[in-house]
Amino acid sequence: MMTLEKFEEACECVKKVILPTKLVYSDYFSAQTGNKVYFKPENMQYTGAYKIRGAYYKISTLSDEEKARGLITASAGNHAQGVAFAASLMRTKAVIVMPTTTPLIKVNRTKSYGAEVVLYGDVYDDACAYAEKLAEENGYTFVHPFNDEDVATGQGTIAMEIVKELPTVDYILVPIGGGGLASGVSTLAKLLNPNIKVIGVEPAGANCMQKSLEAGKVVSLPSVTTIADGTAVKTPGDKIFPYIQKNIDEIITVEDDELIGAFLDMMENHKMIVENSGLLTVAALKHLNVKNKKVVSILSGGNMDVITIASVVQNGLIQRGRVFTVSVLLPDKPGELVNVATVIANLQGNVIRLEHNQFVSVNRSAAVELVITIEAFGHEHKDKIFNALKEKGYRPILKAPKAIF
Repeated sequence: MMTLEKFEEACECVKKVILPTKLVYSDYFSAQTGNKVYFKPENMQYTGAYKIRGAYYKISTLSDEEKARGLITASAGNHAQGVAFAASLMRTKAVIVMPTTTPLIKVNRTKSYGAEVVLYGDVYDDACAYAEKLAEENGYTFVHPFNDEDVATGQGTIAMEIVKELPTVDYILVPIGGGGLASGVSTLAKLLNPNIKVIGVEPAGANCMQKSLEAGKVVSLPSVTTIADGTAVKTPGDKIFPYIQKNIDEIITVEDDELIGAFLDMMENHKMIVENSGLLTVAALKHLNVKNKKVVSILSGGNMDVITIASVVQNGLIQRGRVFTVSVLLPDKPGELVNVATVIANLQGNVIRLEHNQFVSVNRSAAVELVITIEAFGHEHKDKIFNALKEKGYRPILKAPKAIF
């Protein structure tokens, strides 16, 4: 059982391994939402995510014999690092099974803590099934990433810190993958103050907990599709599901496009790298139908590889009209390129890529294609540039931009 005594024990235990993650007030998101918004930046933990809390507390409860057999777990990355780091501190062997789609940074960081990494399956559920098979074959002690009350109790220590720092908190937003973090945080929050509303946030393409709550029992999704790899779970935990039923007040689902926008907002306004699963609670802020409340969004992790960061930034800029590509046709004669550039420059557009295709037509004097990628201030500015090119007779056509990084 997750009890107040257990949570207090866990809080003392995890103090040995966690970094303090003080609440960060957000002027930007407070103004956007009409609430007082705070972030709990677990992306700043030593392993880059909150998972060290549950992993360390769980392993601390194991017997010497269980630890001596070696530990095994499955994870999309953050729990992997938590178990690997905790195991290294306790001088225990750790084997981690990770999906083949796991970002390289998470794989390498897990290995850096001394763990053996096995890549298997396309999603977490595949990796978990294989880890359980290996545990049975080799006698390893299996440490489940979320479907374990001790693990969930360790994760719930976040709620103790939030309430101590902000006793008058009204809402806590928590990401949900399998439900370990949400069950721990919501259970302790309600024990400390039943009036606190705890909102779970899932990717729209991996809403296994929402579907399970609707069904009144744990159900599995046939497939999941989301850029939030840390919460790409088909089946929530059955052991922690009753706690979710009792203590989560609402589930909000977030589309991937919203996560892309949230990433830009966090980068530009808070100078923080937050991974897509950690951004769920940021994107969910605009879905809250309340005003003048004190809201804490848990940023669950920040383990994001550079290639993914570049992709998300580029797509975010395109999504917000700050980068766009346009194709124009013009005669192949001196001065035409300058004329097009002048139209763009007069409206303060910034050309960041230019391609000149003389082979778009056999009759070069009639048509040469110019493909221009332009930086703008947003959709309104983008439309002004586009319309100005149209008025000059260049017949502009919007095209999908190529990679800009």
